[in-house]
Order: sequence, then structure tokens, then C-alpha cells
Amino acid sequence: MTCAVAAALVEMAAGFSGAAGADEAAGVRAAVLRDRALELADLDLHSYGPVLTALRLDADDPRRSEAVAQARSGAAEVPCELARIGAEVSALAARMAERASRHVVGDATTAAVLAEAACRAAAVLVALNLRGALDERPTQAAEWAGDADVARRSALSKAHES
Repeated sequence: MTCAVAAALVEMAAGFSGAAGADEAAGVRAAVLRDRALELADLDLHSYGPVLTALRLDADDPRRSEAVAQARSGAAEVPCELARIGAEVSALAARMAERASRHVVGDATTAAVLAEAACRAAAVLVALNLRGALDERPTQAAEWAGDADVARRSALSKAHES
């Protein structure tokens, strides 16, 4: 939900800019990302259930280890995509803060802060779900969180200049 709110703020800031071109494209992209973030929020409600089911298997059950690993891998899919989206929204927000009128710099900056937080939280979930697994997703999610942090800092810098 946090990422969707961030994307909606970018969409709003783009709409208030009144400029065609890059701002309009950013608004359209933010709307697509908002919709997907909302879909992911719904999917996330049920993504950890298979992990809990696998963990309920007897410790002696030979299927348990593989079932838990597969369930955790599946549970990492939603937060991994959310981390990617959060990084993209944060970047859009930072660009909007850079170009926006002083009337919407705060909204764009808030979007960057919220998107970075959503991205970082999702990256933590990916890392926790895949701890000990040979999987590149935790590294990728951490990179997206780093990118989102850079975007957040840029937006905050612009806000402090305004």
C-alpha cells in the first residue's frame, strides 16, 4: 500500500505540472506502477501461507526441507517485485521533485521517501525469505533499495533548496 500511495503522489505531481512530455509520461508510468503495487498488496496477503503450511510438516518428514525452501522462494516473489517497483517510483519521484514547481516538490519528495521505505522493507522480506538459499534476488532487491535511497536523498535535497 505504501508504494501505491507513493506512486499516486508522483501521478498527482505530474498532473499538476501542466507540462507535456517527460512529466506526462512519468504520470502515466506512475499510474501503471500504482495499479501493480495495489495488485501486489492483495497477493501479499496470501503469499506466506504456503510457508506456514510447509513449516507445519513433521520435522522428520523427508519432504519438509524442500517444501519449506520452495514455499519461501515463492513468498519472496511479491516483495521482490515490490522492491523493483519501489525503486522505480522513487526514481520517478526524485525526477519530479527536480522539475516540479515549488507547489508540488513536497508531494514528490514524500513520494520518494515512501517509495524508498517500501522498497527497503520489501528487500528485507526478500532477504529473510531467502536466507541461506542460493538465489540472486536478495542481492538484486538490496541494489534496488540502494537506488531508491539515492533517489530519496536527491528529492530531499531538492525539497530543502525550495
